[in-house]
Amino acid sequence: MRAVLKRTRHRDGAKKYRSSSVSMSFIRSERKCIEILRILKDHPEPVGAKRLSELMSERGFVLTDRAVQYYLSYLDDMGFTKKVGNRGRLLTAKGISETERALVDERIGFIISRLEKLAFKSDFNPETGRGNVGYNLSVVPEDQVNGVSGAFDEVIESGYSFFSRYKIIDTDPRIPSGYAGFLTVCSITMDGVLQKMGVPVRMAYGGVIDIKNGKPLGFSNLIGYRGTTIDPLSLFITSGNTSIGQTCAEKAGSVLANVRQVPQDAADLVSEGSRLMRECGFLFPVDMGSGVLNTPVDPCRISLIAYSGMNLIGNAVEKGFELRNEIGAGNMPFSFFE
Repeated sequence: MRAVLKRTRHRDGAKKYRSSSVSMSFIRSERKCIEILRILKDHPEPVGAKRLSELMSERGFVLTDRAVQYYLSYLDDMGFTKKVGNRGRLLTAKGISETERALVDERIGFIISRLEKLAFKSDFNPETGRGNVGYNLSVVPEDQVNGVSGAFDEVIESGYSFFSRYKIIDTDPRIPSGYAGFLTVCSITMDGVLQKMGVPVRMAYGGVIDIKNGKPLGFSNLIGYRGTTIDPLSLFITSGNTSIGQTCAEKAGSVLANVRQVPQDAADLVSEGSRLMRECGFLFPVDMGSGVLNTPVDPCRISLIAYSGMNLIGNAVEKGFELRNEIGAGNMPFSFFE
């Protein structure tokens, strides 16, 4: 996106954009445009200015509806977006290409920043079973709901999930007509619980862990959350690095897990927090310690390993179902999943 957002209206009434030297104001404007494009890329249905304003606010950009309309007008003229009646905007093929190209350096660390924000807002108390948890949203065609539900159940029953329940919804503005939504508890909820207990926790890696005879052997692949522009576990799913269905059926294969790091001195607190969460239906940890399951050794920290709720999604994808996923979609009351 190389043009500068300076709009003028000529005598003929046409809107024109003129170039100027790169300034801090332009950089901020460009970032806002890129965020709008990213949001549209995540939505198959048209998105209006009001909803875009809300979503931009969640990402740290406070814009009025009128300001959003200004940026959308610019993006229309650039050919990155197109207006669909009064319903809102869709991303064009050119816009998709621009989104994937632009500001790669700015996107490094975006995933972990978003998850850390969810962790801070997750105030779930495992002692009372009340409070907010982080969640993921998967949107699927209505005719695939039963199949996806079966794939989710298979993972939960085999013990390779983070939480023992999920919910199916169809009344949400993010869910298009003819689709249904699956809500799963995001493992970032654990970070929120530990933080509230006074334990500094670091989401370190997402990885593929090998299973044999129902027991974890070790990680075969790890990606650090702080050095990537995309969600590591989503990448492993789409690249075919998992065999979740096979693992559920044969107790041998590869599934997804996350690695968190906590101070060694906090081990007892972490064990207590894990115990309380298991009583609420959570299924972890897989292991805890220094250098366990091929994790990097840290002289001051230990690794806390948990199977990911993404295994539910991964199993459905392996079976050929069509899911559009929003990882770390927000926070909601834990009671919704009871």
